[in-house]
Amino acid sequence: MDTTPLPEKIGGFTGRKSDKKRDNANSNEPDSPTVDSKPDDHPTGKYQETEIAEESSSPNLHTSLPHVSEEIDGFIHTLCDVNIDKSNPPEVPDSVENFSELVESMIARLDSGESKAKFEQNVEEHSDFVKAVNRMSKLTNALGEFPLTPALNRTGTVLQRAMSFLEEEFRTILEDSRSSNSDQKALSTKQSSFKSDDHESNRCVLPEAESNGTEDFPSFSPEVVSNMNRIATAMIFAGYETECFQVYSISRRSSFQEALKKLGFQNISIDDVQRMQWESLEGEIATWIKVVKNCATVLFSGERQFSESVFSEFPSISRGQFSNLARAVVIHLLNFAEAVAMTKRSAEKLFKFLDMYETLRDLIPAIDGMNLDEGADELKSDISFTAGRLGESAICIFCDLENSIKSDTGKTPVPSGAVHPLTRYTMNYLKYACEYKDTLEQVFHQHTRIERPNVSDESDTADRGRSDQNGSDETADPSPFSVQLMAVMELLDANLDAKSKLYRDPSLRCIFLMNNGRYILQKIKGSTEIHQLMGDTWCRKRSWDLRQYHKSYQRETWSKMLGSLSHEGLQVNGKVVKPVLKERFKSFNATFDEIHRTQSTWVVSDEQLQSELRISISAVVIPAYRSFLGRFGQYLDHGRQTEKYIKYQPEDIEASIEEFFEGNPTSMGRKRT
Repeated sequence: MDTTPLPEKIGGFTGRKSDKKRDNANSNEPDSPTVDSKPDDHPTGKYQETEIAEESSSPNLHTSLPHVSEEIDGFIHTLCDVNIDKSNPPEVPDSVENFSELVESMIARLDSGESKAKFEQNVEEHSDFVKAVNRMSKLTNALGEFPLTPALNRTGTVLQRAMSFLEEEFRTILEDSRSSNSDQKALSTKQSSFKSDDHESNRCVLPEAESNGTEDFPSFSPEVVSNMNRIATAMIFAGYETECFQVYSISRRSSFQEALKKLGFQNISIDDVQRMQWESLEGEIATWIKVVKNCATVLFSGERQFSESVFSEFPSISRGQFSNLARAVVIHLLNFAEAVAMTKRSAEKLFKFLDMYETLRDLIPAIDGMNLDEGADELKSDISFTAGRLGESAICIFCDLENSIKSDTGKTPVPSGAVHPLTRYTMNYLKYACEYKDTLEQVFHQHTRIERPNVSDESDTADRGRSDQNGSDETADPSPFSVQLMAVMELLDANLDAKSKLYRDPSLRCIFLMNNGRYILQKIKGSTEIHQLMGDTWCRKRSWDLRQYHKSYQRETWSKMLGSLSHEGLQVNGKVVKPVLKERFKSFNATFDEIHRTQSTWVVSDEQLQSELRISISAVVIPAYRSFLGRFGQYLDHGRQTEKYIKYQPEDIEASIEEFFEGNPTSMGRKRT
């Protein structure tokens, strides 16, 4: 690429430095715009300069553009001779005036077209025009090395007119020439005939993407990109880079905003976010996540390639233009995330906050791959800061779960000893939260490092309780998130224990603790993430607790009834005392009737636990009753006495037990005959 400084605007235009030396008039570097093109550079395969017809009374207009251009090139070569006396410029040939008139004539003819984008009308003529403008830039630049002359003012005026025309054309193409029809793009690709010198015409090929309305972004056909490349190169070479950049920047920012709007993302102020109902804000967050991911995978990629194509001869300019746009878009997106992080915290917001955190976290590697300029580190820092704000909010929301459990102090027991709503809410909340296990561990760890800056990085790998091959927990320090999870579980256990005391019936108290304990254990075993955090030791302890509740239930419920089936006191001197026997049968029948009446209304929702309880009851009651009935039933007189005192057969007892814990009161059936 030509390393010669870009020429300043000449004459009365802003930015001119008359004493600055220029030596690029005869540069032959391949990246610099050249005066003469090789024959195979022309779209038709053979370069032919356009003859300029007579359009005024000046006889010089009869001269062909190739002839005048040749004379201008020779004059430029003379002006750039290192041995020339800068204080005594050579005589300006008539070809300078002729060339100026020819360029003016070309501007007037091109500017008279009815179409907004004139460059789409006559490809060959516009190719000649751009080359003529580049030659005029070199001429004006060379004349600028000498004291002010009429020739300099003349060429500077013509160059300014040419730049104004190109600037307007550049703006028009950017705003009006975006292709919206894939068939048109395919056709234009085949018919493209206005290729940029020394560059591929198809410079805006985008990566494949999901169908979301932006996969073709920025949707310019190859020949249009080539036109913009020619115009941008000519403007920058002439020293009009500021005007070029301004037009490009304004148009591209507007186009990018249109693309974001097409994805559904609206400009929402911080105040609007604060006032928005959560249901509405949740939808906006989902859209924001989609937009950020789309920017990272499609929009930014397309925009970067587009910028590289338009400013292909100036890589640093291309990178700067794209970087400025990317920073503006990302900051705009971060403003929304900041506003969301400032909203009032509530439990249902946790998961969306974590989604937003993950989206920003994953955006940072995408920024690394965008080849931004020196502002990339600052931009990544801004992204990390906003992600940190969301992470801190998520931690606070999760920790508020403790307060929710502590504040649940209702004095009304759950009917039938069922699973308490607090248990269901807490465990389902933890289940969904632990689907973000890695993210929560990350944000909790970052928060802990902020609170305890002396924590060493070496402990990172030892922050999790793990299990060895035998299933025993290692003694590694638990992660901050698992510590928080343990704290929540301890609070829930304490709360449930307090609620169990609201039941007057000790047996129902045990059923309540079994129901809730079994529900908690099944939820933890059903979630790999929670199980990993709680560990096998905790689960074994929970299973042991459930067995103790079961034993307590058996003792509280059936000990009195089994006492009725005791053999003690039924015989005196080897003879059965019938009154005592009759009382034992009456006591058994009454106790079992009461247990059945009561416990058939109790609820055990876990089918396995329900089955385990029924089996254990049958294993205790049926054998004892069958033995008692078989031994002493014969001592009752057959007939009315037997029917009065032997109310149930063992099969009746077994059938009745199967009605326990259904949650529906049932009437006792009569004995089987």
